Amino acid sequence: MASDPKMIPQSGLLSAEANQAAALATFGGVLTVDLDAIIANWRKLEKTAVPAECSAVIKADAYGCGAEQVARALNKAGCKTFFVATIGEARKVRAAVPEPAIYVLGGYFQNTGEHYAQINCRPVIGDLNELAEWDVFCRRTGWTGGAAIHIDTGMNRLGLTLAEAHAIIPRINAGDHGITLVMSHLVSAEQLNNPVNAKQLAAFRGIASEFSGVPAALANSSGVFLGAPFQFDMVRPGAALYGVNPTPEADNPMQPVVDLKARIVQIRNVERGESVGYGGTWTARRPTKLAIIAVGYADGYFRAASSNDGTRGAEVIVAGKRCPVAGRVSMDLIAIDITDLPPNAARRGHMVTLLGEGITVDELAHHFGTIGYEVLTSLGRRYARIYKGGNVVEPLAKPASAQAVEQQTPAPPSIEQPASAPPLPG
Repeated sequence: MASDPKMIPQSGLLSAEANQAAALATFGGVLTVDLDAIIANWRKLEKTAVPAECSAVIKADAYGCGAEQVARALNKAGCKTFFVATIGEARKVRAAVPEPAIYVLGGYFQNTGEHYAQINCRPVIGDLNELAEWDVFCRRTGWTGGAAIHIDTGMNRLGLTLAEAHAIIPRINAGDHGITLVMSHLVSAEQLNNPVNAKQLAAFRGIASEFSGVPAALANSSGVFLGAPFQFDMVRPGAALYGVNPTPEADNPMQPVVDLKARIVQIRNVERGESVGYGGTWTARRPTKLAIIAVGYADGYFRAASSNDGTRGAEVIVAGKRCPVAGRVSMDLIAIDITDLPPNAARRGHMVTLLGEGITVDELAHHFGTIGYEVLTSLGRRYARIYKGGNVVEPLAKPASAQAVEQQTPAPPSIEQPASAPPLPG
């Protein structure tokens, strides 16, 4: 992915690495997404689910990791089916990968058929009204792009009831129905021994078997690890692709994907008894050295990670050592207690690690009081984004006058400037 040339100093004397360093210096934080790790996670899930097809859920901008970049990398690795939440998301993914099947989980609404047809994506239909409207569109236009039927087996969120699903079986078995997938969604797949899993499996197995010749899908990320009975014809992993632990009752089988670093903007000393941050909730118990870093809750580092005089907050890695947050996380800044570091180990301009080097998405989620899904999807758009691996990253943009000098130098990973929101369906 090419960078914005305006971000790069236009000097023919600078190497590609120097250009990248200069560009990164304009950001308070750097988010690195390892596409090779995402591919490795997908392949592990695929191997676990054989012979079922392994699709990929890339809704919410691939859980904050970049839908277009992730779709290209996974498609090149062999992924043939993607799931998104909205038509707007589908439009972005289709622009990146022209061939795979794309299902839109948000369902079908009257007068949206043309949008599906324009980009050849498939609605996930979870209501009889949706099904009737979709039927009208298909008869009127002759569109045969396909759709999924979502059946509710216990989530009580989206989907046809079991009775409604039974009622449409004659229509499905009559042929020429255009249904390419029947699916449901597990409630508590991450809890290995939750009896709801067996109840949902029995309900889905019973109804899916009546959809003659239609592939079936039930398992999400955690469901993949419940075993072969849950895997059917297709599995639909999402968070596990991005490093979130799909088996929280055991060790995480997935590779970490995201590395997040932030820049130190100031080093300061406070005396014993002085407070730090909004509300003065954290008090120095000794002469304390602080590093102030240029990331805050506006960047997706939750205020819940704050510390006070009675509670220790999250930690960050500074010069290879874990150091605690001191006081409240504010909108753009966090104070870190670096008193125990060697002198000059941390300086203004140095980068510290908020996610990575042993700090996992799930650990950060614990400090945030939430789940890894929310951590990833909250990652801010003020970071410089670097994509590495995947064999899909374009060289870093550089001045033409520098190209001859750098012909033999491998290009570093590309930098993405903060992106605007995806377009609304129009």
